[in-house]
Amino acid sequence: MMQQQQQRLYLLVLVAMHFAVVVGDDDFSRNDFPASFVFGSGSSAYQVEGAAFEDGRTPSIWDTFSHAGAYNGANGDIACDAYHKYKEDVQLMVDTGLEAYRFSISWSRLIPNGRGPVNPKGLQYYNSLINELVSHGIQPHVTLCHDDVPQVLEDEYGGWLSEKIINDFIAYADICFKEFGDRVLHWTTVNEANVFALGGYDLGFTPPGRCSPHVGIGPCSRGNSSTEPYIVAHNMLLTHSSVFRLYKRKYKSTQHGFVGLNIFAYRFIPHTNATADEGATLRAYAFYLGWFISPLIFGDYPVTMKDRVGSRMPTFTRQESEQVKGAIDFIGLNHYATLHVKDRPSAFERDYRDFSTDAAIQLVFEQGGVTPKGEYPWTQPGLRAVLEYFKKTYGNLPIYIHENGQTTPRNATLNDTGRVEYLHAYIRNLLDAMRNGSNVRGYFSWSFLDGLELLDGYKSAYGLYYVDLDDKNLTRYPKLSQQWYSNFLKGKSRKSNVNLEIGKEVSHSSESEFSS
Repeated sequence: MMQQQQQRLYLLVLVAMHFAVVVGDDDFSRNDFPASFVFGSGSSAYQVEGAAFEDGRTPSIWDTFSHAGAYNGANGDIACDAYHKYKEDVQLMVDTGLEAYRFSISWSRLIPNGRGPVNPKGLQYYNSLINELVSHGIQPHVTLCHDDVPQVLEDEYGGWLSEKIINDFIAYADICFKEFGDRVLHWTTVNEANVFALGGYDLGFTPPGRCSPHVGIGPCSRGNSSTEPYIVAHNMLLTHSSVFRLYKRKYKSTQHGFVGLNIFAYRFIPHTNATADEGATLRAYAFYLGWFISPLIFGDYPVTMKDRVGSRMPTFTRQESEQVKGAIDFIGLNHYATLHVKDRPSAFERDYRDFSTDAAIQLVFEQGGVTPKGEYPWTQPGLRAVLEYFKKTYGNLPIYIHENGQTTPRNATLNDTGRVEYLHAYIRNLLDAMRNGSNVRGYFSWSFLDGLELLDGYKSAYGLYYVDLDDKNLTRYPKLSQQWYSNFLKGKSRKSNVNLEIGKEVSHSSESEFSS
């Protein structure tokens, strides 16, 4: 017994020493951010809810995608079982000190047929989750579509490929505003709209897994990479703007909420000082960000996109342009890493064209010497640079950092020092951006729990909490990063109380080492 206690103490001292090296020289705190600024964490319905076949829920395109073998047998049928464990999870949020929680509503749980009758059980679940959050002083930030369009609509008319989705999505959003809008002030229509269009319809590695046979990363049985991403993006913009106008017309005066769109953003930098690479970097920003943001700010797609895509690029009518322009209260930004950009003029000369060849760029990820393989570098965070680009290019719109976090192998360790390093560096970088005038209103770490990840199922993990999938109770265990984030949010500093190696038994240390 004495030997076990000595071993535990020794391990705790090692972790405390490492932690002190990581963040021992903190020169910022929660108090450096405005009181109105919110810190939170996030998830999405299919990634954590589970209960995929319970209480009237029907499959989404993500169910179909995962059950087709995208993750070698892994799926979201059970996931973290947040559907049943939401009260426990909200208590963990309280323990962590979260000020806000970002989650998504499963369209096919709330409206199983995609349109028509509301599922009472689905309505009850989301009301209960929202009420639980609000009762503990945690702001709910809700996404309406996080890669999970009802499969029934995909089967009926092709989902986002058809303009028919606009009216169905408006009706779905209307129900959400009506039922939840008295407690939810922050609404996001679509998560990572640019990644959804590219991953799902150009390269085929995300739901619904469509691409041309010789273009996609994975084997696709259907799709057209040359046209479909642009069609889907166009329909998403028309849908988003219609929902924005609906809220403004019908709910804004009484609910006083906000409607935004979420996109994924790398920081792009030229691979060399060559003029061609500098031009390619500007093209990368136009294609990846301007594709969605330019219509919302200026009423049309970037000129460079229209010139390069040509007749394959959908066009806005004058009325549609007026509808889309200005249809944004805030931008939701998901950012993780920096990519280097090379000019690739030969791609533009190919007979068959898709998004990548239209942009004529090559994206290069550089690991860096300090960062362990498989993790994102943190020594030169790029968030401030991305925010500066938005500020200078599109005006200083309100921005919420909806996702930012570190990836690690799922069953690595609870002593996730790389994630602590990453969060520390990026939140510091965010503060620098805000001090330079960026209009950022909130920050959400990705993710709260280790859930089903979009790109590889359960192989990688981003969570502050580890979820033991081999335990029938799906027990949650806090990682070192949870302790660091919690102490940051609570105004504490320096050392950490953490759990150590993942195992069947996990020991906890005391909080007595912390000082406010």
